[in-house]
Amino acid sequence: MVPKMRESMPQTPIFPSMLGSTCSGQVQPEMGEQCGDPVYQDGNLVSGSLEALIERLVPTVDYYPDRTYIFTFLLSSRVFIHPHEILAKVGHICIKQKQQLEAGAEADKAKLKYFAAKIIQLLREWTETFPFDFQDERARKELKEIAQRITQCDEENGTIKKSISQMTQNVLLALSTRGQYQEIREKIRQPVADKGTILKTKPQPSQKDILSVCADPLVLAQQLTTIELERLGNIYPEDLMQVISHMDCLDNHKCRSDVTKTYNLEAYDNWFNCLSMLVATEICRVVKKKQRTRVMEFFIDVARECFNIGNFNSMMAIISGMNLSPVARLKKTWSKVKTAKFDVLEHHMDPSSNFCNYRTALQGATQRSQSANSSREKIVIPVFNIFIKDIFFLHKIHSNCLPNGHINFKKFWEISRQIHDFLTWKEVECPFEKDKKIQTYLLTTPIYSEEALFVASFENEGPDNHMEKDSWKSLRSTLLNRA
Repeated sequence: MVPKMRESMPQTPIFPSMLGSTCSGQVQPEMGEQCGDPVYQDGNLVSGSLEALIERLVPTVDYYPDRTYIFTFLLSSRVFIHPHEILAKVGHICIKQKQQLEAGAEADKAKLKYFAAKIIQLLREWTETFPFDFQDERARKELKEIAQRITQCDEENGTIKKSISQMTQNVLLALSTRGQYQEIREKIRQPVADKGTILKTKPQPSQKDILSVCADPLVLAQQLTTIELERLGNIYPEDLMQVISHMDCLDNHKCRSDVTKTYNLEAYDNWFNCLSMLVATEICRVVKKKQRTRVMEFFIDVARECFNIGNFNSMMAIISGMNLSPVARLKKTWSKVKTAKFDVLEHHMDPSSNFCNYRTALQGATQRSQSANSSREKIVIPVFNIFIKDIFFLHKIHSNCLPNGHINFKKFWEISRQIHDFLTWKEVECPFEKDKKIQTYLLTTPIYSEEALFVASFENEGPDNHMEKDSWKSLRSTLLNRA
């Protein structure tokens, strides 16, 4: 979940000005000396040793790290070190600070309590933003040890003990919820080609099609948006950082044993492929050209409504489905389609200049979302493959560490900003009511395999050049041999 503002302590807004001067927060001069002098540029933290960055994470009586730094460090540090190891180091620093305060005058009891409250706030932000760091029993053990030390600072009224108890319960609840989702996901996670029953023959007249289930493009676009937001809700910041971990594994020809499979990302990517194949299936399965033309124009209108909503991922999936070879080759059908709207959509998704047109539209949707008063105007669903490629690009062109051994924190500021934008978008409450009939159709209706799509396409419009004739001949031969 996106970190929430707390009234108990002053906080700076997270990423207030695209990594502007307030991103790094204020660091006490003496703290810079203690933690090995991290490097700053225009007031922003750009690099530092791992030990220095961990020191900067831990509050003191006079200092508390801003939310931007907490989010960025906890997100990016997993590239270098396990969360339970960070917790152990945090615990060690806490012991040193507690001992210094206990060695002072009697008046330092108030400071001890204030220091404890700050540590609890840090742990609360950590457990709320990255609860799945605590799936590891070692992390839970370190959390418990820190909690035991901190509760000694407030033995009189037990306020801190109550806060820790509530925080622990919330972590266990979050882990339980995700565990239940993982069990369901494991049962339904299938490659697109194996989803449901693959149709390889022409549909029966009584079989439903998309227009018989939903003939309103806006309604279908809204239902696609509810599915998108539901799937986005199951993607967490650490899932996105796993992309980097997997890249490093491939680059180094070895994998850390704790790098989990990115099932949530795979499931979302499979949804995109399923939607593309569903669009192609709905078009190719129609025998009559007039009806096929109508289905094509319907999906063009659905894609346009998705664009207006801010659902760029479904829009791209629909366009991709209509550009698959079995659909694209239906020249007689396309000649009857009013393609002006489709041309506009393709312009928005033109890959030239690194998807410049799409990025302009995404920026417009983001600005609308930031000033929106209603949930409908807040919806921003990026093209997920492009979003992941952007993180990949940032990771590949910038090194994790500088020649002096410092962590290149400037790189992780930018990656973390992009991921935080994504988290903000996924937290938007869906304003559309679920239609069970439509969603069941979208999620469970059988789709054609690529081979079946070509069969249906050639049966609807025969091959019109030598290459297509050879392909059709080879395909029929393969089918006959199977029979």
